[in-house]
Amino acid sequence: TRTLTELAGPTRGVVELPIRLMWNTERTFDLGDPDQLLWLYENVLRETTRADDLRQLVNGRTLRRVWRLLNLPRPVRQAWESRHRALRAA
Repeated sequence: TRTLTELAGPTRGVVELPIRLMWNTERTFDLGDPDQLLWLYENVLRETTRADDLRQLVNGRTLRRVWRLLNLPRPVRQAWESRHRALRAA
């Protein structure tokens, strides 16, 4: 995505990931649970190759808020931070 504002994913409720992003039978995440929110974002940011997945599953404002808490591979974190400066300062 070009900007974090494009990321218009939900901020509450339950989200189910498509099987192509997570093969586990437990693919639902309650966004009200901070640990489940982090796990959802970690999986989406690591696994997706589709901009539509990012737009529909990740919320830009929430991503900025939790960025430092996410357990991401270094290349994923670096790619996001190089594209979105706001995350470097988050």
